[in-house]
Amino acid sequence: MSRHELSFLNGLSDDDRILLSKLLDWNEAAEEKYITRFSSFLDERQCSLAEKALKSVRAQNYRFFGGYDGAERKMLCIYAPYSEINDSDFPMKAIEISFRGEVGLSHRDILGSLMALKITRDCIGDILVEKGRAVVFLKDIAADEALMSVRKIGRTGVKLALCDRPVQPPEIQYKEINGTVASLRLDCVTALAIRQSREKTAALIRSGLVQTDHEITESPAKMIEEGDVISVRGYGKFLLRSVNGTTAKDRIHITVCKYI
Repeated sequence: MSRHELSFLNGLSDDDRILLSKLLDWNEAAEEKYITRFSSFLDERQCSLAEKALKSVRAQNYRFFGGYDGAERKMLCIYAPYSEINDSDFPMKAIEISFRGEVGLSHRDILGSLMALKITRDCIGDILVEKGRAVVFLKDIAADEALMSVRKIGRTGVKLALCDRPVQPPEIQYKEINGTVASLRLDCVTALAIRQSREKTAALIRSGLVQTDHEITESPAKMIEEGDVISVRGYGKFLLRSVNGTTAKDRIHITVCKYI
């Protein structure tokens, strides 16, 4: 059992508890022994949990960075008081992958190629794909392995090099879903978003397959507000963009955006 109190966080797995306990140990080492440490890449949920855990002990000397503004997967640095941490201090590299413009390499293609080299997921940050080019953020040691080993992705010849230009956040693409709901309960909003019945949606929620703002939520009755992000395993990620008034029968008009 961890000596750190984490009961205020809901839906934690054993892996979550191990991670958060380690980060809180790092925070104590930073404060008491002036030791600075960097995590591997954390996903959005892990970043959210890490920040909540660190705020619970009033930690101040920490920073998340994923290689560019708006990154989803980020490393966490927990550093000693009075230290300064710059972007260049994070042990990651941006690797540019070039390929023929008519070839449609996907995020999955690139991720699979890297993991085939036995590079673990936590060594891989965001993968940004555009026509004829992709940029992937890798932990230093994984970047060196990829630069040395990757010559093809699938059947497509590629060239890898260190990215020597600033990386711009990708334009967010989404599909609007408009409709009415009986209330702003999680099960109602999610049912509209994923086009499933309220009963099936409630079952997904109770099974721990739904997150709100990157935290597992098992209560179908949880109330949702504008700006909340809902992730449903197997269905995607959605944003409650706006609440647009009510109908004559007191149903609520809403606009949900599905990220694509």
